[in-house]
Amino acid sequence: MFRLTENGTNWRTEMIAGITTFFTMVYIVVVNPVILADAGVPFDQVFTATILATVVGCLWMALFANYPIAIAPGMGLNAYFAYSVVGGQHISYTTAFAAVFVAGIIFVILSLTPLREKLIEAIPENLKHGITAGIGLFVAFIGLRLTKIIVADPVNLVRLGNLHSASALLTILGLAVTLILMVLRVNGALFFGMIITGIVAFFTGQLSFDKGFLSFPSLPEGLMVANPITALGDVVHHSLYAVVFSFILVTIFDTTGTMVGVANQAGLMKDDKLPRARHALLSDSVATAIGAMFGTSPTTAYIESTSGVAAGGRTGLTTLTVAILFILSAFFGPVVGAVSGISAITSPALIIVGSLMMGNIAKIRWSELEESFPAFLTILAMPLTSSISTGIALGFISYPLLKLVKGKGRDVHPLVYVFAVLFFIQLSFLQH
Repeated sequence: MFRLTENGTNWRTEMIAGITTFFTMVYIVVVNPVILADAGVPFDQVFTATILATVVGCLWMALFANYPIAIAPGMGLNAYFAYSVVGGQHISYTTAFAAVFVAGIIFVILSLTPLREKLIEAIPENLKHGITAGIGLFVAFIGLRLTKIIVADPVNLVRLGNLHSASALLTILGLAVTLILMVLRVNGALFFGMIITGIVAFFTGQLSFDKGFLSFPSLPEGLMVANPITALGDVVHHSLYAVVFSFILVTIFDTTGTMVGVANQAGLMKDDKLPRARHALLSDSVATAIGAMFGTSPTTAYIESTSGVAAGGRTGLTTLTVAILFILSAFFGPVVGAVSGISAITSPALIIVGSLMMGNIAKIRWSELEESFPAFLTILAMPLTSSISTGIALGFISYPLLKLVKGKGRDVHPLVYVFAVLFFIQLSFLQH
């Protein structure tokens, strides 16, 4: 089913890759409920809904697309849901979930058409390299920020944190151990690096299991969206068209950009095309619709999937492993919460993966400014705005403009012009 030999991998490598991806992204089952709780959604509801949406998305990706790309509720999209939609529009979270559900259904329909596949093909080659490198820089920045090696600064925005803190020291230790294992070409170096770091964290008192090990998932409010017609009626009644549009546009490019980046890193792109793209793109749209029904914000492809790719993941068996581990995590909430709460365990993997993805910068044609500057803008904007889609948006807007000035407007795919206009409207006039 997964064509392991054809993809130059084996079940052991794929399972280690899946475990690596799981541990780098499992924080979402804790962070997502915390953020959506600010919108009034019960913690237990979001915890279970997050796992359900992740399992659905990952199973679809594994069984139908056969890619090592994990799907889960997206960071940034959850904050937009809680603070801009529920808080900014002054509506209930049940109404906001109706908007997410409608966006998910439209998303499914779009994924069934050739549009999203054509979009992957339409993205200029240099922008693809820029997207991959930008995601790498973003991933590394997340790893440094979560461990407070890089901290906020009122004057320069960011600065070096306290390297004597327990979190920073544990991260540096984990980074050193993992790099040594990788240089020595130890299979599963990223995973074993996390295991060693976790053991050190336990014996130094940073990792503890005070809340026990087992808990049972629950949905205290049942289904948030049970009737599609009612959901559509809520969107119309509250005029949430701009909200639905923003969810669709941001999710399309978060997912598309991440898939291109991860596929490039794994060597899965064929002639600038993503085989089985339609099945891959359906995974997040189906998961978004189902996630909204149970009570979570839109899903997206996870940039943390690059850690599994770096560990050797090349097929859907990696993603199937992620799905199984998320199912188990539903019953081991206290354990997952404890491990995911120690960012120093997973951050070294993110920093190293970021450095590997930055290698795509060498493939950009820097001698041609109309090609290189949009890629540079994409790379720069992703970590500075904490948004993959914003980086892509700036790249998409600047690329056709520079091509037109150069007199090469006909070389640009028509879809790039269409989305350049849509991105301009979204960035200029809509909440994001």
